[in-house]
Amino acid sequence: MLRWDESIFRNDFVFDLDFLPDVLLHREQQMNQLVANLMPALRGSSPVHTLCLGPPATGKTSTILYVLSQLGEDVEKVYLRCPAIGTIYKILARIFEKVCNHQAPQTGLSHIKLYEKIMERLDRPLIVVLDDINFISTGVVNDLLYLLLKSPEEYGVKIGIVAAATDIKFPLSLSPEVGAVFHYSAIYYSLYGNKEIWDILRWRVEKGFVAGAFSDGAFERVVELASEAGDLRLGMYLLRAAGLNAERRGSRKVDLQDVEAVYSGGAKLFLAKSLAALNSDEREVLKIVYLLDEEIAAGDLYGFFQREVGMSYQRFYEILNKLERLRLIDFVFDKKGRGRTRYVYKRYDADVVLEALREF
Repeated sequence: MLRWDESIFRNDFVFDLDFLPDVLLHREQQMNQLVANLMPALRGSSPVHTLCLGPPATGKTSTILYVLSQLGEDVEKVYLRCPAIGTIYKILARIFEKVCNHQAPQTGLSHIKLYEKIMERLDRPLIVVLDDINFISTGVVNDLLYLLLKSPEEYGVKIGIVAAATDIKFPLSLSPEVGAVFHYSAIYYSLYGNKEIWDILRWRVEKGFVAGAFSDGAFERVVELASEAGDLRLGMYLLRAAGLNAERRGSRKVDLQDVEAVYSGGAKLFLAKSLAALNSDEREVLKIVYLLDEEIAAGDLYGFFQREVGMSYQRFYEILNKLERLRLIDFVFDKKGRGRTRYVYKRYDADVVLEALREF
């Protein structure tokens, strides 16, 4: 191993998933749109409600946090990761703590009473960020949004909601009551292209490693793996993990062997979040896809499941669409030029996905 003062890292914190860079590459359009939506809050008016929609690892959270960090103290800001909270009381408790500057009661108070206390204390515009909102139950989402959206009318407060969802069909899950009052601006996030991934990861290498410490071959392999997975976070993990692997073997340079040595474990780590969002039927479909040959027509795959478990056509295609949305498969029309057939393709090495599935 290298001595403690011989590290090839310059700033290893730039590879942390919660690190917020001082520049967001290739998200200028989304950032400008979000700034325009929230700008009224700086003038004491109501912000424009915003839905940030796009696949995982496309910069939604980074964009939101970056814009929030630029807002002054005249605006109250509450950032909430919905999967980590889950219930309407816990969500309102976090808002209460931010607005009222002390902890919410753990018991003995209904969520309606908690909501009323928040509204009574709110003396400036409030921006509530609901990240990964589609990972909590539809009932909680509708109840929470309805309360917050009606508060300007009932209490005269200024509230703006910024919600991020990986499911572009999320608005369809809203109740008619919420849909009638939730007038939002949608910001769409597409997957990063290969060149965009290259630019973002190169910036991290230049900030995180000493000059010349990451070989070109190793870097290009990281870009390739991150592009194939459609997950920029995997690329950042591989940069750091490969650097640590190089240090463990006493090298002052990260080579291709270091990337290959850490890839399998890294892919499993990032697959875990996506697999956790699947139910048993969805994991079974994914398992079959990865057990079969390199490609399979969607119709043939449906025929198999219809015979084995009697799965309906609609349910089967809902599952395939979800697997594609989570970047676990590719769902391609007419790849072979034979009519309008849809084909299912793997995005990861089969062994990596099947091993990850065995842990569920």
